[in-house]
Amino acid sequence: MEWLTKFFESYPVFLKGMLLTFELTAVGIFFGIFVGLLFAFLKISKVRVLEWIADAYIFLVRGTPLIVQIFVFYYGLTSLNMSAFLAASLGLAFHNGAYIAEIFRGTIQSIDPGQMEAGRSLGMSVKLTYRRIILPQAMRRAMPPLGNQFIIALKDSSLAAFIGMYELFNVATTFGSNTFDYMTYLLIVAVYYLILVFLFSVLTRKVENRLAVSE
Repeated sequence: MEWLTKFFESYPVFLKGMLLTFELTAVGIFFGIFVGLLFAFLKISKVRVLEWIADAYIFLVRGTPLIVQIFVFYYGLTSLNMSAFLAASLGLAFHNGAYIAEIFRGTIQSIDPGQMEAGRSLGMSVKLTYRRIILPQAMRRAMPPLGNQFIIALKDSSLAAFIGMYELFNVATTFGSNTFDYMTYLLIVAVYYLILVFLFSVLTRKVENRLAVSE
């Protein structure tokens, strides 16, 4: 009963933290998709220099912790008066972009090369063929792994607490330090993360079903 009492007493603050967590994740994913798509095309461009650039970016992201990347954006760009929200969002986009790039690369390359040849035979340019034929099919195949990556990004957003963002995890640790009852509030914040993960899963499944119908 005491756990439920603290849950309902603290929910107004946790709801604000949950909204901020959702905003961080949404902005990070939005820009991460564009970053990932860009580097996916660099990776499959067959231009050696561009492939090296994409490989170096992916290796850098995979080889360094996300918290370090967020700190670099936050402390390394302080001369630009970058806010904590923007630094965390860019850090998430920079980090997730590498994994999204590999997802897009794999799904684009999984499309039968005959699709490109068919588009070109109809008089389409390479860009138009990608936009109208290749990318729609690749997006359908990419949705399941993208959905998993979105959920990972949601949970990774908790690292924004280390640059002062008052998101879910920071709310929980603040309550814990004020009441000396960390365990209760960590369990409470776990419930909020489960709710967000459930909502993301439902949204991803709806998008998958919509794309499957169009197929």
